[in-house]
Amino acid sequence: MTDANGPLSPAILLMGPTASGKTKLAIELVERGPFEIISVDSGMVYRDMNIGTAKPDAATLARAPHRLIDIIDPGERYSAAQFRADALREMAAITAAGRIPLLVGGTMLYFRVLLEGLANMPDADPALRAQLDAEAALRGWPAMHARLAAVDPVTAARLKPNDSQRLQRALEVYELTGKPLSQWHAEQAPAEALPYRLTQIAVAPPQRSVLHERIERRFDEMLAQGLVAEVAGLKARPELHADLPSMRAVGYAQVWAYLDGEYDAAEMRLRGIYATRQLAKRQHTWLRRFEAAQWHDGGQDGLADRLLLDWQRS
Repeated sequence: MTDANGPLSPAILLMGPTASGKTKLAIELVERGPFEIISVDSGMVYRDMNIGTAKPDAATLARAPHRLIDIIDPGERYSAAQFRADALREMAAITAAGRIPLLVGGTMLYFRVLLEGLANMPDADPALRAQLDAEAALRGWPAMHARLAAVDPVTAARLKPNDSQRLQRALEVYELTGKPLSQWHAEQAPAEALPYRLTQIAVAPPQRSVLHERIERRFDEMLAQGLVAEVAGLKARPELHADLPSMRAVGYAQVWAYLDGEYDAAEMRLRGIYATRQLAKRQHTWLRRFEAAQWHDGGQDGLADRLLLDWQRS
């Protein structure tokens, strides 16, 4: 594939639901070819959130460094727009070094925004956000969700009543422009194609039961590795609270509620596993929208070698 300036540089998107084998496969590819990993994971961007995000350990990162992990504090917010800018910068740096970007993760919104861009919406308004936060503190986010439903039912229908970050943004956009967020998205112009020859790979077990078993096993491993202590350490920081995007992440939200005494350890484990399975279901639904993706079972032996051979032939 070429453009006006000649052949396009290659890049690989390796997508899949949680616990599908993405990281293991990516590392095997890095060990076999000139690839460098860019993480596409909304949890791994946070420092001090290691166990619950299944962040690769130090030994793994030494074998296969990952870009865009540990880049912000859990008290900060990170948007899809920020990810796109960061990912494009890292892709350009990897390509300039003569290597091939390998974007790996399960945050499907980030992949979509990377490929399609974002609507040209207004910038954040700190004063309005403070006003919305103050109103939410008095009325609660479910009431703010009802307020959004009155002016933008399409957006409200896809958001949970306690999704404070996205509710705030949707209300902010409407207040600033008088136009619902859903309308902004509907009127979005197609993004300019990325200057790369893209290969899209989706990994997922052919049977949902296999993925469910992996999710249960991995969550138990996280608990054994000290997930509760990790969340307790974060909870002890006065600037962190349960409504932050970082603390609403799957696993962290359930352990936080357990530490608050909302339920016992056994219930926390069940809720954490269930929430992770629901996340995987949403990720799988998103994946179906990537029509160019080549589907594979991430648990297959020799998959990295076969993918590399197919890629070299393409």
